[in-house]
Order: sequence, then structure tokens, then C-alpha cells
Amino acid sequence: MPSEAAHTLPKRERLCGRMRISELLKKGRYGNVSCLRFCYLRGGETSRIVVSVPKKFFHRAVKRNLLKRRIRESYRLQKELLPEGTDVMFIYVSREILPFSTIYSDMTEALTRIAEGKDE
Repeated sequence: MPSEAAHTLPKRERLCGRMRISELLKKGRYGNVSCLRFCYLRGGETSRIVVSVPKKFFHRAVKRNLLKRRIRESYRLQKELLPEGTDVMFIYVSREILPFSTIYSDMTEALTRIAEGKDE
């Protein structure tokens, strides 16, 4: 069983910067699970993520922040499934606020598909 230190999400594991995100979107590979769309690019020293919830679907920031917290938490709990050195962008595509358990299972499926290299 992994230690508690492995279940953290420090600043170095968050993808930020316009240039890095645009490179991910240009060169990355895309895939879908039921409520998440993801784009990933391998090559780097650490795995980094960015989470997006469209304002088009959820006008209130409170709802968008709730969904982003749920996505980040489900990633944090199972980030060992992701190969080291992979940058990933998760985009929430459902128009409903789904419970944490659903987001968690979709995150599991997304991370295993990224690890296996199965995508669209």
C-alpha cells in the first residue's frame, strides 16, 4: 500500500502556463470517458495535470469549483496509475453535477486508458 505522502498534489504536479498548455493541446492525444474528456502528452520529468470545467455549462463559480475539487481529489487518490512524466488536461463534459463516486470511477478508467495508450 502506498504511503500517505504519495497521496498529495503539490504545486510541481500542476500544469500551468499558457505555452505549456497550448503545447499539450496541439501535440497531445485525446480520449473520452463518460463525464471526462482528456488530453495527454508523454515526455517530461514529472506528471502534471490541469482541470477545466466550462463556464458554458455551469455559470456559477461555486459549482465549477466543486467539480474541479472532485476531479482533483479523484486524481490525487489514484495518480499512481498514471505513467511518470505525463501531462494531462481533464475537461468535465457532463451538464450535470455528478457525485464523487461517479467521477472517481471515470477517473480510474481515464487513467488506465492513458497508461495503456488507448485513446481516440
